[in-house]
Amino acid sequence: MSSKRDYYDILGVQKSASLEEIKKAYREMALRYHPDRVPAEQKKEAEEKFKEISEAYAVLSDSQKRALYDQYGHSGIDQKYAYEDIFKGADFSSIFQDMGEYGMGSGLFDEIFSDLGFDIFGARGRSRSSRGRRGRDLQITIDITLEEAFTGTEKTITVPRYEACSTCSGTGAKPGTKKATCPQCRGAGRTVVSNGFFQIAQTCQRCHGEGSVIQSPCPECRGEGRVKVTRKIKVKIPAGVDTDSHLRIRGEGEHGPSGSGDLYVIINVVEHRIFSRQGNDILIEETIGLAKAVLGGELEVPTLEGKVEMKIPAGTQSHRVFRLKGRGMPDVHGREPGDELVRIIVEIPAKLTSEQRRLMEEFAKTTGEDAGRESFTDKIKRSFR
Repeated sequence: MSSKRDYYDILGVQKSASLEEIKKAYREMALRYHPDRVPAEQKKEAEEKFKEISEAYAVLSDSQKRALYDQYGHSGIDQKYAYEDIFKGADFSSIFQDMGEYGMGSGLFDEIFSDLGFDIFGARGRSRSSRGRRGRDLQITIDITLEEAFTGTEKTITVPRYEACSTCSGTGAKPGTKKATCPQCRGAGRTVVSNGFFQIAQTCQRCHGEGSVIQSPCPECRGEGRVKVTRKIKVKIPAGVDTDSHLRIRGEGEHGPSGSGDLYVIINVVEHRIFSRQGNDILIEETIGLAKAVLGGELEVPTLEGKVEMKIPAGTQSHRVFRLKGRGMPDVHGREPGDELVRIIVEIPAKLTSEQRRLMEEFAKTTGEDAGRESFTDKIKRSFR
């Protein structure tokens, strides 16, 4: 027991964590490491991690066991509280019975594991077969332009996925034949293994929890009940979406025993040539000449809805930002749209004609500024700025 990791470290919580914080941490980790939710090559590692976090939660979620652990460490926790032996050889999609000694009848495990595709119950021994799981959710990322994000659009995407076999209607059995009751579990979908005074109900290894076996497999899907196909699906993208927006399309995931999963479409808004986005606001830079900055005037500014005239007041300084109200992105939740922010860059001419220089020098004199010379004192002051 001394070689075991600290239970608080396992769940990533402080020793002062509340029961709700412990429950939240365990729920997140259980969802992440549940063996039915990881690829086949990661299943063994996930099972070990799953057992570790479950053992930690079983102790820290019980006030008496937690008090013993806080005072004496692992040595203060009796072997009956360790999950290592209990989980040995168990299938994690199975159902555990008579676990009241471990606090599993409290409803906390029931609530947490309801999202994982199986339940853990007390002495009443309710059950949920693995055949009740729906298909896997799918995820795909698509690119759209800023203009498409502004107006909303519809895209057709190609989705490879598993669907119910049309030949056998998803049963896996050859047309004209039926599934037979599993001889090992007698149709229950699970087998019960005794471990001391505990009874562990495991998913039947023969029928994998289905309760029935296929004697004559479907020639199309080879008894799997589903086939790999590629579908074209139209996706409506609402106005105002931004990069990393998620759209959930129910029932467009993969086929499973109790229905299909969902399809999640992740939006990537491609960087625009002249506009940059800041939330629902859009930013653009416009260059004006020195004369317009000094004297003021009108400036034609592009927006996502076309060009508009914007007034430039006299004396506008470079990098001043003007706001065009309501010219930004629409709000995806229906609130007020953003604005367009126009940053003005005043362009200073690099070269002047002799006439332009004469006029600038005349202007400098009228303002009391010596345009062509700099005194020794001014140079010293400038060097220390």
